[in-house]
Amino acid sequence: MPYLKPERPEKVSAPSLRSSKQRGERLVCLTAYDYPTARILDEAGIDIILVGDSLGNVVLGYGNTVPVTLDEILIHLKAVRRAVQRALLVADMPYGSFHTGDDDAVRNALRLVKEGGAEAIKLEGGHKRVPLVKRLVDEEISVMGHIGLTPQSINQLGAYRVQGKTPKAAQQLIDDAKAMEDAGAFAVVLEVVPREIAKMITESISIPTIGIGAGVHCDIQVLVLHDMLGLGFGKQARFVRPYANLREVMTDAVTRYADDVRNGTYPSEAESYALPAETAAELEIETPSRDSKAEKS
Repeated sequence: MPYLKPERPEKVSAPSLRSSKQRGERLVCLTAYDYPTARILDEAGIDIILVGDSLGNVVLGYGNTVPVTLDEILIHLKAVRRAVQRALLVADMPYGSFHTGDDDAVRNALRLVKEGGAEAIKLEGGHKRVPLVKRLVDEEISVMGHIGLTPQSINQLGAYRVQGKTPKAAQQLIDDAKAMEDAGAFAVVLEVVPREIAKMITESISIPTIGIGAGVHCDIQVLVLHDMLGLGFGKQARFVRPYANLREVMTDAVTRYADDVRNGTYPSEAESYALPAETAAELEIETPSRDSKAEKS
């Protein structure tokens, strides 16, 4: 299927993604966790902004996503909501927020929608999540599925590995994707799966696939923003392409600022404020001359 560049400035919605898939458009998804970042992404035309539980790794300093709480997601979600106008805003349901019964899960999802302003929620898991997805959709909550590598299952998985490598495991992924579609999910994330399996899934379901480490054939691609901007620590995953090294840029800026403070060149005269001449005279304070620009400041 040929892919096209989307040509629509209007608001992105969960239903509109299916139409984009039918038109063969490639869409873009990135994570955001604060107002300025989300505003930059939205104004740059990113189609989907995800307030992901990856904030545990890249913002809060956790070793994985398991400790992230619903309240932590909500804090960041509210900040992002204030910035986003065009993109579809999706929030992760963190580990533990949908594991204690469908009623609890619905209440938690409603908090993300009502309090946080999310337009959709994302949850991890395949077949075993089908009843929950159906329940959430019945409650008018848009659901994005997530199969393949599910980071919230790290304690069970033991390590982050490629999923779907055996015939049985590959078939399970295909079945899980179809089950998500049948349950009413509007899209499904495929994380760290062989590109051939991702292609099969993408071609076999009518809802968009969102790839992260799943090859080029997915309808939508997503990355964690901090990873692609070089703001991470430690070894990056194979699928991460570094588009910038902001860690290096920030280190350079902070180092130069510290040097200027220590050697007395910051702040300069132009970056300081002077007393009005009449006040200085009344107080008998001798002030150095300032250029006109600094005086006006």
